[in-house]
Amino acid sequence: MKIGTDTAQAGQNDQVQGFAPVAAPGARVLVLGSMPGVASLRQARYYAHPRNAFWPIAASVFGFDSGLDYAGRLQALQASGVALWDVLQACERPGSLDADIRNHTLVTNDFAAFLSRHPAIVRVCFNGAKAAALYRRHVLPGLAVRLEYLDLPSTSPAHAAASYDEKLAAWGRALKIQD
Repeated sequence: MKIGTDTAQAGQNDQVQGFAPVAAPGARVLVLGSMPGVASLRQARYYAHPRNAFWPIAASVFGFDSGLDYAGRLQALQASGVALWDVLQACERPGSLDADIRNHTLVTNDFAAFLSRHPAIVRVCFNGAKAAALYRRHVLPGLAVRLEYLDLPSTSPAHAAASYDEKLAAWGRALKIQD
């Protein structure tokens, strides 16, 4: 029956795989999302949804042009000491909403290995509550590294509880490390 086929295909399409980290050797801040959304997965780019506020915020905080191509934005971010990654390496999730992540399918990224390769990281900024909750529940108990953790409002367009200006203020304070 066609309905069964559509259901089976939809279930197969729910499996999502995250991206490799973007990090320069001297990165001091790690920004963690939960798992890239559909727009990001399609384009193979972090924060690719046109209404996601991440790139405009980062550009404002670090003084680069948010209209740069993706490679240029990544380069500017890395030059500012910021690394990008996600808590999850893989999961099943229909659509883009964190609330739809199927908990029994979670595979976290290898943070112990990542942090040993990037010992200058001192702060982790969570892009949204789900990223923070997943990390604290599934990653933090197994880590021996002491870091500063900051929960930040999601830059996703789905998170309308905070205005752009409120997000910019919170992220601006979080992304800059005082030496």
